[in-house]
Amino acid sequence: MKRSKEPWMPAEDFGRSLPRGIGVNLLVSDMQAELAFCRDCLGAMILDSDEDFAALEVCGSVFMLHADHAYASHPLSGIVAGSETRGAGVEIRIYGLDPDKAESRARARGDHVLAGSLDKPHGLRECFIVDPHGYVWVPGKQIRR
Repeated sequence: MKRSKEPWMPAEDFGRSLPRGIGVNLLVSDMQAELAFCRDCLGAMILDSDEDFAALEVCGSVFMLHADHAYASHPLSGIVAGSETRGAGVEIRIYGLDPDKAESRARARGDHVLAGSLDKPHGLRECFIVDPHGYVWVPGKQIRR
């Protein structure tokens, strides 16, 4: 761990505060690059961050980032070690996030827009954006007819 400041709340309190459902935790090699992407492209609110960990909120959902070094003794570290692209085959969908605005911000930042905003037959308008670590984010909102 490289933590240089006190966390915003004790880890056990944060764990107890999480709602039921699915949680996302992404392992990242460059915490600052990922935080900038999440904040500037996805509009995420950074609840807390340091060199090891970040908690973020977007569209009412909380997710986490952990730096690779913070997972050094975790079994998952062997899977991502030396991996150029992480999360292959996984889409991280953010329902309620305007895809046109996210796409515009991504293009302005120079992020890789895998597929621009389109109305899809399943009733959502969505786009596909690749973050600095290769994770694919899919902002989407309901198509109003």
